Amino acid sequence: MKRPPRSTVIPVVLLIYLAAMSVIGFPEFQAGNYLHYFGVIGATLLCIVLLHFSLKRRERLRKEREDDVVNRR
Repeated sequence: MKRPPRSTVIPVVLLIYLAAMSVIGFPEFQAGNYLHYFGVIGATLLCIVLLHFSLKRRERLRKEREDDVVNRR
C-alpha cells in the first residue's frame, strides 16, 4: 500500500491541530476579540496552504531528479 504524500499528511495534521486550538481559543471569541481570533485562524490557514504548495513543489522536483537519474542509465 502506497503512503500518502507529505504534502497532504502534514497540512491535514496541522488543520486538525488548528481546529483544536480554535476550540481552546473560543473564549477569546466570546470575549469580543473577533479580529484577534479570526486573524490568528486566517494567518494560520494561509501558512498551511503555503506549506502545502511548497511541499508539493519539493515532491515534484525530487521526482524529476529521480527520473533524470533513472533515464541517464
